[in-house]
Amino acid sequence: MTTVTKRRKISYWQRSSNVRTALLYLLPSIILFTVFVFYPMFRTIYLSFFLTDQAGEAAIFVGLENYTYLLESDAFLNSIKATFLFVLYTVPTGIIIALILALLANEKLRGIGFFRTIYASTMGVSVAASSVVWLFLFHPSVGMFNKFLNIFNLPQIEWLLDPTWALFSVSLSTIWLNTGFSFLIILGGLQNIDEYLYESARIDGASYWYRLKRITIPMLSPTLFFIITISLINAFQTFGQIDILTKGGPSQSTNLIVYSIYREAFINYQFGTASAQAVFLFICILIVTILQFKLGEKKVHYQ
Repeated sequence: MTTVTKRRKISYWQRSSNVRTALLYLLPSIILFTVFVFYPMFRTIYLSFFLTDQAGEAAIFVGLENYTYLLESDAFLNSIKATFLFVLYTVPTGIIIALILALLANEKLRGIGFFRTIYASTMGVSVAASSVVWLFLFHPSVGMFNKFLNIFNLPQIEWLLDPTWALFSVSLSTIWLNTGFSFLIILGGLQNIDEYLYESARIDGASYWYRLKRITIPMLSPTLFFIITISLINAFQTFGQIDILTKGGPSQSTNLIVYSIYREAFINYQFGTASAQAVFLFICILIVTILQFKLGEKKVHYQ
C-alpha cells in the first residue's frame, strides 16, 4: 500500500513538473498574446460601454447606448453595406483569378518559372506602394485607364471620385495586391496532388475538364478552404488601400467599417463609439468564420 502511494506521489510530482516546464516554454507567447491581443480586446469591449475623453479614457458609463447609436446611424449602416460589397467583390474574384493562374503555372511548359515569379510578385509589394501606383493609374487626366478609354472614344471615368466607381476601383487594386499570396498557396496545393491520379485518369480517357472537376478541385479543397477563410478575414480588415486611395469617400461609398473605426477614434476622438464598431466588426468576422467552417468544411476532401 505504501509503495502504491509513493508511486502516485512520484507520478503526481512528475506531471506537475511537466506542466511547469510546459508553462515556462509558453510564457513568452502568453505574455505577447496578453499584451497585444487579450488586453486590447478586453479594453475595447470595456470602452464600448463608455463615453470617453480625448485621451481615450472612460468618462461616462452609457451602457448599450453606443451600440444603439450605431444601429440607428445611417453612416454606420452604409459602412456595413460597403464592407460586405467590398468582400463580395474581392474574395470570389481574387480566388478565381489565383486558381486560374495557378492551373496555368502548374503546367510543365518551357519558361513557366518566369511566369510563376511574375504571378507571385505582388507578394513583394507593400500596400502603400501598390496603392500609390494605382492612384496614378486611376488619375482622371494622366491615368492609364482613361487613356485607354480615350483610344476608343469612350467617356472618361472619375474612378476614385465617382461614388458609382470608387468601391469597384479600390476592389480592383485589392484583388491585384492579394492575388500573389493566393496564387502561391494554391500552386503549392496543386503540386502536392499525386500525379498517379492524373495518369490513371488519362489512361481511362478522362478529359481535362473531367480531371479538373473530379480530381483537381476535390484534392485542392483543403487549400481552397484555407484561402477562402484567410481572404474573408483580410477583406473585412482592409484599411491601407482605403486610406491612400479614397479616405472613405466619395460620399462615404468606400467608408468600410475598419476605416470608420479609424476616423471615429483618431479624427473625431470618439473612442467609445469606435470601440463599439470594433466589437461589431469582431462579431461579424466571427460569425462569417463559423459559417465558413460549418458549411464550407463539409465539402472539403482530406487525403
